[in-house]
Amino acid sequence: MNMDLSRRSFLKLAGAGVAATSLAAMGFEEAEAAEAAHVRPFKLTNTTETRNTCPYCSVACGIIMYSKGDLRKGETADIVHIEGDVDHPTNRGTLCPKGAALKDFVKSPTRLKYPMLRKPGSDQFERISWDEAFDRIARLMKDDRDANFVARNAAGVPVNRWTTVGMLAASATTNETAWATFKFAKGLGIVGFDNQARV
Repeated sequence: MNMDLSRRSFLKLAGAGVAATSLAAMGFEEAEAAEAAHVRPFKLTNTTETRNTCPYCSVACGIIMYSKGDLRKGETADIVHIEGDVDHPTNRGTLCPKGAALKDFVKSPTRLKYPMLRKPGSDQFERISWDEAFDRIARLMKDDRDANFVARNAAGVPVNRWTTVGMLAASATTNETAWATFKFAKGLGIVGFDNQARV
């Protein structure tokens, strides 16, 4: 049997063989296998599985987040592991390097978790509630649309344009959500609309 091996492949194979032989000679082979068989099935025991979508790009890979802590008992849920969802049709369990590092993204001390507002003239951001954030966005959008909406152009043709506001939609959404978002933006007359999937 003819077997073509590159120098790198040969060295890897030889190194793995030497390591395995050395461990076996010292009597660790059975102990290592027993330990792996004992620990692996319990790695994610007592965790809650939550399926989600990776937030990074427009591929929208499926992920499974494993958390410990029962919210029904008043405990804080803490994400302990994130992996690709093998049942997801997009990625079938695989993740790119950024997706594979999602746990670090979730646990980053600089991650923005709450709405923040920097008032005019201030050099500091302050935390506000989601209700305050939504109310402020809605109020500012309404005021701007009332002041700048163009119902007809110079020739009197109905155009229903709102050109002083733009919208950037999220890419990691379903087709149905993307359609509804686009309809919402165009229903308001927003002309400047783009999606992160194209960026």
